[in-house]
Amino acid sequence: MDLIDNIVMGFSVAFQWYNLLFCFVGVLIGTLIGVLPGLGPVGTMAILLPITFGISPVTAIVMLAGIYYGAQYGGSTTSILVGIPGEASSVVTTLDGYEMAKQGRAGPALGIAAFGSFIAGTLGIVGLMLMSAPLVKFALKFGPAEYFSLMVMGLVILTFLAQKSMVKALMMAGVGLILGLVGLDNMTGLPRFILGNAELLDGIGIAPLAMGLFGISEILLNVEQEIKRSVLVKRVKNLLPNKEDWKQSTGPIARGTLIGFLVGILPGGGTVLSSFLSYAVEKRVSRHPERFGKGAIEGVAGPEASNNAASQAGFIPLLSLGIPASAVMGILLGALMIHGVQPGPLLMKNEPTLFWGVVASMYIGNIMLLVLNLPLIGIWVRLLSVPYSVLFPIILFIALTGAYVVNNSTLDLYLMLGFGVIGYLMRKFEYEPAPLILAYVLAPLLEISLRQSLIISGGDPSIFVTRPISLFFIVVSALLVISAVVPAIRSRRQEIVAQAEEEV
Repeated sequence: MDLIDNIVMGFSVAFQWYNLLFCFVGVLIGTLIGVLPGLGPVGTMAILLPITFGISPVTAIVMLAGIYYGAQYGGSTTSILVGIPGEASSVVTTLDGYEMAKQGRAGPALGIAAFGSFIAGTLGIVGLMLMSAPLVKFALKFGPAEYFSLMVMGLVILTFLAQKSMVKALMMAGVGLILGLVGLDNMTGLPRFILGNAELLDGIGIAPLAMGLFGISEILLNVEQEIKRSVLVKRVKNLLPNKEDWKQSTGPIARGTLIGFLVGILPGGGTVLSSFLSYAVEKRVSRHPERFGKGAIEGVAGPEASNNAASQAGFIPLLSLGIPASAVMGILLGALMIHGVQPGPLLMKNEPTLFWGVVASMYIGNIMLLVLNLPLIGIWVRLLSVPYSVLFPIILFIALTGAYVVNNSTLDLYLMLGFGVIGYLMRKFEYEPAPLILAYVLAPLLEISLRQSLIISGGDPSIFVTRPISLFFIVVSALLVISAVVPAIRSRRQEIVAQAEEEV
């Protein structure tokens, strides 16, 4: 009965006119960002983060969350009509969606992407409602040692699932931890890493850091290489899938939803990995795998359902444990902390209107997206013809204004631009920014948990291995690191032996 009461309370919060307005603004911006290749939800959320400082925490998170899952919807439009993924999670959709458009079936492809996204998003929200409370009860057994070990495991999993080198991902996590510790020491009040600049006593703000690493660097990359967009279909017809389309898509949507939900909960899993897994599963279970890549509607339905389910599932560890599962969740965690809200097991108890209001707004947002996406296809098609040279000055102006108005500080402007150049170079040399931003957000919590644990144990580090839950997290982290390091060492040893044999 408590669950029903909480859901009713959540919808009463979500249906307040200003929350509805910001939910609509969020999903509309998210769809637009998903349609236009380039910036992505992380950069957009980082750029718009400063405008949320003047509104309530509930309204702020409702809008930012809407941008995130709205981008998953919009990304499919560009993938299908242009053959260029609007979002990283829509890369797989391009394989069959664009082929369907070539065959004159852009309408059914867009339709099944929208309906599949709605179904998966709705089921993902139901899973969020059902799983959060049990996870919170389990997390209430955690002490500082368990929290420290859990956050360590989260960072290790994130780097383990990194798309590039795990060593580089670990290095970026280390840099993020250092940046997160800039400012006053939480326990002694002494300054550290401020380089003699009093403006850094409050630390490096998440807004200039995230806007630089994701927003400015993305602008630099897109300006460097011109994206040629050629819209295949000027006018889309027959958006409603027929009976045969539904027959072929029902299984993929169901499997994609399950895969996306399970992968989305894992730190580092996210929408990209889930969409690729869904596509691989559908190709494996299909009776006609040769159709994939040539316009199979299953190759659109499964991945689109999967990435939307994953986007909803990512909120479970964030809201229940205070652990961000992706860079987007790191931005949301930073937004909550800026508003004085501490995510974690006590969030449902201390801020029930925020928790259930955000969850309910996600369901409303999914309905808005379904209503928005199909009728506005024509507008999105026209927007796709806008050259990026027109868009990037507008984006850059918004980013510069947003970075400055947070603290009216020119230092934040310099930091944002500096991190933008650093982020650009990181991507050039294949260093991923996501581990850095997540480690930055977790650094203060990680440090506090570590120091509290050592105070409780009188300085004895064995507290992390004598407590069963903490030991489990430590063992999992160690096994993941070993499983990545040993093959690398073995491969390097084989290279050395091969070189020695050649010299002989």
